[in-house]
Amino acid sequence: MNEKEIRWRQRFENFDKAYRQFHSAILDFEQLSLLEKEGLVQRFEYTFELAWKTLKDYLEAKAVAVKFPRDVIKAAFQYELIQDGEIWMDMLEKRNILTHTYDEERFNSAIRMIKDEYYEAILQVHNLLHSQLGEEK
Repeated sequence: MNEKEIRWRQRFENFDKAYRQFHSAILDFEQLSLLEKEGLVQRFEYTFELAWKTLKDYLEAKAVAVKFPRDVIKAAFQYELIQDGEIWMDMLEKRNILTHTYDEERFNSAIRMIKDEYYEAILQVHNLLHSQLGEEK
């Protein structure tokens, strides 16, 4: 196993841990307090960050040169690692804005997007990369 192959697998371990925490919050979404929903936003942010970085490492292990998040998302879509490139671009644009959403209506809209759209996109990538672990041993 080469160095880049090892790197993406190590990154996936971190992504997997973050995803599991994010998943747990999504499962309990309807019972979350306002403070816990703010925590859900934080979990989304670091899970998304690890997701695109894991995709980057995976692509590089496959000899696809990518550097910036936007390039990673485009390549991941091109190589059919992600199903909805627009959702991923939207997540990229919104991840920094979400931290500074003080308006209650915007906040509620943002957490609904996380629950209803972003979670599914991250789940799809998690499942795909998880399946790759077994195939490449």
